[in-house]
Parts: sequence; C-alpha cells; structure tokens
Amino acid sequence: MSGPGDYSEEDVGNIVSLEHVNLRIADQSVATLFYVVGLGLTRDPYLTVGTENMWINVGEQQFHLPSGNAQRIPGHIGVVLPDLDLLQGRLKAVEERLRATRFSWTREADHVSVVCPWGNRFRCHAPAPRFGDMTLGIPYVEFWVKPGAAAGIARFYQEVMRAPTTLSSQNRLAAARVATGRNQWLRFREVDEEIAPYDGHHIAVYVANFSGPYGFLKRHGRIMEHVRNHQFRFKDVANPEDGTKLFELEHEVRSLRHPMYHRTLVNREPEQTQRNYRRGGDALTPFGTENREGR
Repeated sequence: MSGPGDYSEEDVGNIVSLEHVNLRIADQSVATLFYVVGLGLTRDPYLTVGTENMWINVGEQQFHLPSGNAQRIPGHIGVVLPDLDLLQGRLKAVEERLRATRFSWTREADHVSVVCPWGNRFRCHAPAPRFGDMTLGIPYVEFWVKPGAAAGIARFYQEVMRAPTTLSSQNRLAAARVATGRNQWLRFREVDEEIAPYDGHHIAVYVANFSGPYGFLKRHGRIMEHVRNHQFRFKDVANPEDGTKLFELEHEVRSLRHPMYHRTLVNREPEQTQRNYRRGGDALTPFGTENREGR
C-alpha cells in the first residue's frame, strides 16, 4: 500500500504512453470538417493520406479514422487544446455544415463538451496542472462499465499490464483510473445506464515490459493477434483472480522497439490564415505556447 511520503506519484508504470484512439467513421469529408476545421487538429501529412483512412495528429497522440460503419466509445475522450475561446469560434463555423449529423457542443464550467458527427463524446480542456506541460494532446479516455466491474478491471491493469491503478467511488459506483504515461490515464467508470455492445474501436499503448503481459495473456488464451512488428493485440479485460471477463476493448500493445515509438508528429496552428498570416507561425507545439506570443 502507498502512503504519504512514499513518492508513489512519481511512478509511471509499465504503460509509458497512450498513442492513439482508433474509430471507424462513415465519411472522410465530414471527419475533416469536424476534426480539422472544427477541433483545429492536423491531418498527418506523411502517412495514410488516401481517401479511405486518415490519421489526425493531436500533439504527441493521434486519432486513426478508417472508413466503415461508425464506431462509438461508451464514455468520452479527453482532449487538451490551447485556447477554448478560439475552439468555440471554430465549432460555430462548422455548425451549419454539420447540422444533418449528431454534432453538437456546449460550454461547461471547466471544459467544452463536444459530440462528433457520429455520436462520440469529447471533453475539450484548457491546459492545466493535472495535464502536466501538455497544451495539445489526448490525456485520457473514460469508458463506461457495468456496476461491480471497476475493482476487477483495476486488478487486471495492476497485475497483468503492471500499470499503477487507483479506485474511487461516488454514489456507490466505483471508477478505476489506470496510469498510461506521465500525464495520461484510462478511466473505467461504473454507470447504471445501459451500455452499447462493443463495436471494435481500439486504443494503442506502448509498454516498457512487453513479454510479461504477452506471456500472461497467451497462457490464458486472450491473445487476438500474436506478435508482429513489435506489437500484439488483445481485447478481453478479465479479472486475473478468476478469469471473469469484465470489459471488451481492443488494445494494440507496442514495445519500445516499435519503429513508430516517439515518432515526431506535425501539428499546425489552426488560427493561421492567409489574411492574418504570421511568418514562422505555421506550427503549433504540444508543449508551451511560445508560438502564440505577439498575437
């Protein structure tokens, strides 16, 4: 057990980063309006540049958006953006063109709540100490789970994935928080409402100890794709004590030897236009706001 003064808050754990969230979408042009024009993010200029898939850069993280039947995460995705006032202006600018979709947004006390054209929920946050030095990125994803599942999910990530976890509760419903890097996490929150069946969305994470989780999951018949290009996949999150399946979420688990580990991603300054063009202001850094000075 951890306690005051043991510096456990300095522990990162085995999962060193959450790299991307993969969601199928029904229309690439609509996704461009939402993710690039509305949220102000950047399409990766180097990889997956055709018309059937797009990678959207968010600081050091990405959304992967292949074409197909739209997928929805039960819960929401946290995004950090440099300026929520400017975000609201961009969202207003795309409202009319997205009117026929499920797109909506509202300003809340400490974030902007946004629903994408296919129903995925986002909470857009301004930079804050709980996100470290991140000014652009995906700090967390929250998943809804059935009552009674959070404790077993916490044990799975603690014992199998070797990631620090904490449990909290509110109104007799628990939530498990799993560390996935310096200032990133997954949250599994118990809810009383009905949860839609799992539809195949996935996340990608990098781990320092690759063989330990792989060996455990292989012994228990949980691997859905064996090691290929320094990664494997599984989707069943099960209580390690008795094997009870608690949640489904495909994990693309990569070792630190994966060739895309720490790949440098291009991020644009979304407020840079022809009319207000500022030389040297095309790029946006995911850490700090120096490129906004002088605006």
